[in-house]
Amino acid sequence: MPFVIIELDKYKYVYQDRFGIWQNWKMDKIKIGISSCLLGEKVRYDGGHKLDRYITETLGKYFDWISVCPEVGYGLPVPRESMRLAGEPDSPRLVTVNTKVDHTEGMMEWTKKKLRKLEKEELCGFIFKSKSPSCGIGCVTVYMPSGMPGRQGLGVFAGNFIQRFPFIPVIDEGDLQDPELRGNFLRNIFVYGGFLFQRSRSSDQGAFSR
Repeated sequence: MPFVIIELDKYKYVYQDRFGIWQNWKMDKIKIGISSCLLGEKVRYDGGHKLDRYITETLGKYFDWISVCPEVGYGLPVPRESMRLAGEPDSPRLVTVNTKVDHTEGMMEWTKKKLRKLEKEELCGFIFKSKSPSCGIGCVTVYMPSGMPGRQGLGVFAGNFIQRFPFIPVIDEGDLQDPELRGNFLRNIFVYGGFLFQRSRSSDQGAFSR
């Protein structure tokens, strides 16, 4: 085929075969990381979920989900006391709202191990839960020592993910509702996936030539 067209919503993504992009991916689903609650998994602090049917029913036709809930993965129960970010926005602490238990160190240790595992998945993107103290990538309030809301920061897991994988496209489910932001995110997924495919093919060719 001279090119492959993948259509999501009103967007069409065309990658010409002469560039070697997607020619072996057109029958495969692409791995995307996602906050577990967005898939309908009951992992939230209140025992609920945040199922997003656009994600599961539309994007799910094209993507294989790699589900992650940092708080449950770290070992917290469901339900559990809610948490929030406190301290400095550039290096906030993850603490429970009422009892003030600090889970920062434990979450950071779990996050390091999880990111090493995710590196092997070769994710092409990640959809985070907005405003979450672990998964938020924007609009996450960081509370001052006085208890008053201060500046905004990144969730503990999400911030470390972005630092570890700066080129992997990320978005939250709120921004997915914006057609322009959604289009840019999906386009970047395919571009990054093409890069991974090219890198893999070059490695295979190098091994064969030796």
